[in-house]
Amino acid sequence: MNALTDLSMKTDEVLRVELGVFKREHRDLDEEIREMQERGVGDALTIQRLKRKKLHLKDRIALIEDRLFPDIIA
Repeated sequence: MNALTDLSMKTDEVLRVELGVFKREHRDLDEEIREMQERGVGDALTIQRLKRKKLHLKDRIALIEDRLFPDIIA
């Protein structure tokens, strides 16, 4: 199932919960990446993988926000 079909089958309440979870994961990844870079731990491949995961979460957040808060021109 693709992301759009998956979203259309969920209630707004479920999407709001998922949105909160995804935003928290995104913040946690951001913090983890920043700490790894500041301390100089973790290899470039690991940091790149975490950044890719963070970008995927950002895309999912945008999809959910578009579904919950459509940009309707009045």
